[in-house]
Amino acid sequence: MSKQDDHFFNVFGAVIGILVAVTVALFVLARMLGAGDSRNDPLQQAEVAGRTAAFGQVAVAGQDNSALAILPTPSAGDAADAGMTAALPADGPATYEAVCGTCHANGIGGAPKMGDRLAWSTRIAQGTDTLNKHAIEGYQGSAGYMPAKGGRADLTDELVAQAVQYMVEQSR
Repeated sequence: MSKQDDHFFNVFGAVIGILVAVTVALFVLARMLGAGDSRNDPLQQAEVAGRTAAFGQVAVAGQDNSALAILPTPSAGDAADAGMTAALPADGPATYEAVCGTCHANGIGGAPKMGDRLAWSTRIAQGTDTLNKHAIEGYQGSAGYMPAKGGRADLTDELVAQAVQYMVEQSR
């Protein structure tokens, strides 16, 4: 082996040794700085849990869905945000205008149009109790789909029944 080869191996070994020493020093430094690990910090755990929480729930017809009521997202405490939820309608006609009319005014999803005597006659013949049950619990028929409470789980059964009665009266 020549003198140049010996010199190369000595320099190469020194460089490798320095790189290994620097790497070990960085690992030691990282461990020392990471000693204040915050994985057990309850505030950080709560923050992570909030960011990774489920963002949706499914309402199932015929089951208690009262826990799924739509609530406003809390913000910086602005008092104006308190009016973000849709107010409950006052009566049957107001419920029709706010909720039911979305489908029943245009026949969307197989919904019978309000005032269409032919489409409503077979439904009215089933009786008020059946109409109310289908409107409150939801219904899947051959003509279409009626979501429970028209998709507004926060409506009371009484408001839904009043809206059904209003549509029946307008469609006789």
